Amino acid sequence: MEEVLHEVRLNKRGRPLAAGDDESPDTGRTRLLVFSRESFMELAPVTAEAYMEEFKDSLIAPSDPRHQAVESLVRILAERNQDIAGISSVPWTVHVVDGPTINAFVLPNGKVFIFAGMLEAVADIHQLLFILGHEMAHTLIGHAAEQASLAQVVELLSLILLTAIWAICPRDSLAMLGQWIQSKLVQFLFNRPFSRKLEAEADQVGLRLAAKACADVRAGPVFWQQMEIYDQLRGEPTIPEWLSTHPSHLNRVRQLDRLVPEALELRARCDCPALPKADPRVIFHQSVELLLDNAKKQEKIAQEEKNEKRRAEVMLPLPQSPPVPTPGSQPQLGGLQATSALPQTLLSK
Repeated sequence: MEEVLHEVRLNKRGRPLAAGDDESPDTGRTRLLVFSRESFMELAPVTAEAYMEEFKDSLIAPSDPRHQAVESLVRILAERNQDIAGISSVPWTVHVVDGPTINAFVLPNGKVFIFAGMLEAVADIHQLLFILGHEMAHTLIGHAAEQASLAQVVELLSLILLTAIWAICPRDSLAMLGQWIQSKLVQFLFNRPFSRKLEAEADQVGLRLAAKACADVRAGPVFWQQMEIYDQLRGEPTIPEWLSTHPSHLNRVRQLDRLVPEALELRARCDCPALPKADPRVIFHQSVELLLDNAKKQEKIAQEEKNEKRRAEVMLPLPQSPPVPTPGSQPQLGGLQATSALPQTLLSK
């Protein structure tokens, strides 16, 4: 009898991977991929061309110091993380867009797009290394293919559900209502929570990439604290996290704070120079407290000056009132005494 041998793939925990399953690099998370990363890479050049066309008039020249700085950091991140599968095969290329937007992203084919606004938002090179590590992590893990796979599966399940509803009650109004409800449920129960999960994973992997590149990983949570204050100063409305595709700034700070000790140990194992004892998180917290204290003092001084001005206005001399006639004198009406116009009989009374 002919035997057919099947290759059984195991994940990092020794558990078998089912057909269509895949393992997330670095984290070992098992996931379902409908699209292979290789087939999804074929779509990346089309997306890259669209972005290049959109930004063609605002790309900073490669000779610009900002472009050279980002290019150098991307190269360091790639060289210091050669243990991650696939990182050396990605042709990392940098494009700096001259615009105020605070954003950066990396396409699956390794094209890095970062805006000048992001370069101004980061406080130092350590924060920039973390941001670039986060965006490169999306590409290394294959998050774009993973999101497309989820969308395909959810779309298929939704189609089956809507078809069943239509078969039971074939009414156009019900079909339209069902499609609207389906789109909202897909957004809030699947797409957005899954997107937040991928962002949190990219933070985790990006912090590890930055640690192996000898960055001060303590600067990672500081960046998101800065963004929280920046949004408050601009008066940005606070969006509930369940409505967003990204975790809230404060939740990212909390997650990164939990990951920093492990990242510091990883950094120490990579023969990196010692970090200064001063923790940038503590320095940032103290700086914010100092700014708030100064703002309160300035507000108090302004209020005292305002109150002093009001007191000065209250103490101004009152306007002169008309003279009060003395007893026995008669008021003058038209140059005559008022009594002369009255009947004599009334005067005698």
